[in-house]
Amino acid sequence: MIRLILGGARSGKSRLAEQLADASGAAVTYIATAQPHDEEMQARITRHQADRPAHWITLEEPLSLASTILSQQAPDRCLLIDCLTLWVTNQLLDEADLQAERQALCAALENARGEVILVSNETGMGVVPMGELSRRFSDEAGWLNQSVAALADQVILTVAGIPMVVKGPALEGQA
Repeated sequence: MIRLILGGARSGKSRLAEQLADASGAAVTYIATAQPHDEEMQARITRHQADRPAHWITLEEPLSLASTILSQQAPDRCLLIDCLTLWVTNQLLDEADLQAERQALCAALENARGEVILVSNETGMGVVPMGELSRRFSDEAGWLNQSVAALADQVILTVAGIPMVVKGPALEGQA
């Protein structure tokens, strides 16, 4: 099953993804895309690492997401990828071919076995950014979210810590 969890900053999307991964009953591999470019981001990363169960495997992978998914996927494994928008940022800063990277990621997801949970920011609900790079980021993140959502078995939008299923089966405990 592929699950895409979308939401704004501090919406509860990562917490929900971790709860779903834990409830999957599978061995969890957490694929983190963040890079510590400053002290504040390092503090965020450290806090996230401390919050994860010790028995989860954590891989730091800021760029090669498609090949990491293919090498780590297995029928009895849950991959939790947090987050796609940081991955887009990393790709932009690396001046990668984002269309090719998006296609490779989608192909990896189509071929993945087991459960894959992806976290991404919903960037299209605010104002159109003023700068060229910011607009490109918003466009690329939106196109990536659309591509992954089309493949996903379940898409969940989180708002103020409340998950709303947009596509696919309801979450356990929800009507």
